[in-house]
Amino acid sequence: MAVDLRGRVLHRASAPHHAPYGDPRALAAVIRRVVRSAEEAVRETTPDAHLAQLAVAMAGPVVGCSQLVAAAVDFGWHATGLRALVATELPLLHCPVDVVNDANTAALAEHHALAAEGVEHPDTVAYNKADTGVGGGLLVNGRVHSGSHGMPGEIGHLPISLDGPNCLCGTRGCLAMYIGPEPLLHAAGLNRFAETEGAETALAELDRRLRASDADAVAALETAGHALGAAVLGVSGVTDAGEIILGGYLATWAEWLRPGLDARLAGRRALAPGTQPLISFGVLGAEATLRGAFQTCRDALLDDPTSVPMAPPAPVATPLP
Repeated sequence: MAVDLRGRVLHRASAPHHAPYGDPRALAAVIRRVVRSAEEAVRETTPDAHLAQLAVAMAGPVVGCSQLVAAAVDFGWHATGLRALVATELPLLHCPVDVVNDANTAALAEHHALAAEGVEHPDTVAYNKADTGVGGGLLVNGRVHSGSHGMPGEIGHLPISLDGPNCLCGTRGCLAMYIGPEPLLHAAGLNRFAETEGAETALAELDRRLRASDADAVAALETAGHALGAAVLGVSGVTDAGEIILGGYLATWAEWLRPGLDARLAGRRALAPGTQPLISFGVLGAEATLRGAFQTCRDALLDDPTSVPMAPPAPVATPLP
């Protein structure tokens, strides 16, 4: 998505990356093509526009000043310098490149969107989302808290069962193994559908079945709600978050997640009602990550306007002798 400083979307597109498992260079090459395509599209309508900042929102913890992607389980990456790979693919970019965690950017965007609707946030807010994967972030006084390793609020790989299914992250019983897209589709009886039609189409079919009150789909979401509730108890107990924002399809399917979620939280709410977090649901859907990435860019530019690259000088016509 290409956006101007006022927040006006100038261009947007999506492209399948087909990157082989474990090969970040293939993804960096796709990012190059998408960025160049966006630049060309914007300059067709605004010839004097130039790129001031590029943010890549990535699934996985992003660590330190080098913005190292510490791990990306779904991609098969370990300690990957994605920013350096993107910079190599775009040697003439001449603007800052940032790699940011996708859940952190979504958390930032949802925090501001809910505030604009009148929600008064507490000092500490945890954000949890599920879409292509399960992730989260932690906001303290409205700012993303990065922790020591870029992983605060990463709820997807929080173990909620000692003898649960094995996870690619190296442990077992992670929340992602209960509310991630593949487990949900399997629980709803849609795993074969996903194999033939793809996960995105299968999730759309799950949505259709939920709204048609299909028994297997409804039961799958209620069980997922119980798992989510267990994770919420863990996150709120450790962070003392006053609010938990649920995004992605956790917000879209709130109606079906709530029974299991509320049942899991009921005991703690009865014991100490004044100390339990408010559960909010995001309003931006799939747009949250992109909007948050743009906000990250704009904040960086406003913090340091000198980072904006100089516009290339206009060509000077040479008079004929």
